[in-house]
Amino acid sequence: MLQAIGVASIDDLFMSIPPALRLKKKLDLPLHLTEMELKDEFQRLSTQNLSSGKLDIYLGAGVYDHYSPSVIRHLLNRSEFYTSYTPYQPEMTQGVLQAIFEYQSCICGLTGMDVSNASLYEGGHAMAEACLMAKAKTGRNRIVLSAGTHPEYVQVLKTYTFNLETEVVLAPLAADGKTDLKALQALVDEKTAAVVVSNPNFFGVLEDGQAFADAAHAKGALCIAVVEPVSLALVKSPGEFGADIACGEGQSLGISPSFGGPYLGFLAAKMALVRQMPGRICGQTTDNRGQRGFVLTLQTREQHIRREKANSNICTNQTLLAIAATIYLGAVGPQGLTEVATQGAQKAHYLAGELAKIKGVKLSYSGAWMNEFTVDLGKDSGPVLDALQAKGILGGVALSRFYPERKNEILVAVTEVKKKAQLDKYAAALKEVLA
Repeated sequence: MLQAIGVASIDDLFMSIPPALRLKKKLDLPLHLTEMELKDEFQRLSTQNLSSGKLDIYLGAGVYDHYSPSVIRHLLNRSEFYTSYTPYQPEMTQGVLQAIFEYQSCICGLTGMDVSNASLYEGGHAMAEACLMAKAKTGRNRIVLSAGTHPEYVQVLKTYTFNLETEVVLAPLAADGKTDLKALQALVDEKTAAVVVSNPNFFGVLEDGQAFADAAHAKGALCIAVVEPVSLALVKSPGEFGADIACGEGQSLGISPSFGGPYLGFLAAKMALVRQMPGRICGQTTDNRGQRGFVLTLQTREQHIRREKANSNICTNQTLLAIAATIYLGAVGPQGLTEVATQGAQKAHYLAGELAKIKGVKLSYSGAWMNEFTVDLGKDSGPVLDALQAKGILGGVALSRFYPERKNEILVAVTEVKKKAQLDKYAAALKEVLA
């Protein structure tokens, strides 16, 4: 083989790598194992993991411990779903197209928007694409976001717009945890393409979406709402408070946390923005016999249309996750989703009240919130969370992970799966750790 390609030795193939960077000894790998030995080794390694089924989880910050009905996995295991890809041939993929159409209908119903695409990769990606839509529609380059936006979403947006001459500006929070509306209004000008509101915001506080929409529209900008879908069973939808685009993370719709993904980014908008939407839109039509059928109605990727008119290079999505969310919404129904949201909110407020009774502990913000809240422990949260984990409790997300100066604070999320005994256990454990 070396002779055929014209080199003297294997080493010649790596001449472009500086000698100092080359490995000069054999790889430190164990001897080969039989299949049975390998299985035993993996079993041994797996025992070092902490199973979520054995822990009380209060983590949130965009990923939540909701119950996933068994019907979801049962239906997703059908081969026509889990082996599907972009349905370019509608006559062969009516089932998948209909499933995506139903997903889009569900998202429009939740958000109060006119049209939804076939989903995106995750929430941060959806927000970034929404901002690109606003830039394309308005011809402007300024994006104003609340400081209550998920910090990782802001990072994704800055990455997406790095070479697009885009100014990303954050409006500060007021003492109650809501965005300072006067400061927000001062930042929105005639160069602003979009004003972005997260509701609830990263710290769990509910924002005044109508005020964001009014501030955007007063200067000819678009209003983008980043929303948590379960909360929409109880709070005003983006369509109701005047947003032009709605987006967010759909993981809470029956999708497992799964070590951080894969997840589901949803994106919906008013009909006037349909041609700025990235990805694909599935539509319903009739065939030459008058029978109902489903097709790809719009595809705005450069592969399908002229490159200069393309809105995004996104051509695909994780359809399996979109179908999972559709099955979840179909299984729980409107009343069930309201129950999920109500239980999470009520249990979270109960826990917050119990934690606030502990000496040195206080809620960081006074603004109204749903099922997630920010707590100041009065001391470094790192050792406290470690001590709680030793007791089988993942007590929350340390805010110092995103904001180094906030080392005493944690973000706590409660969902419908928690029982009162678990909430009382958490409060008692935290009191003991802080004593």
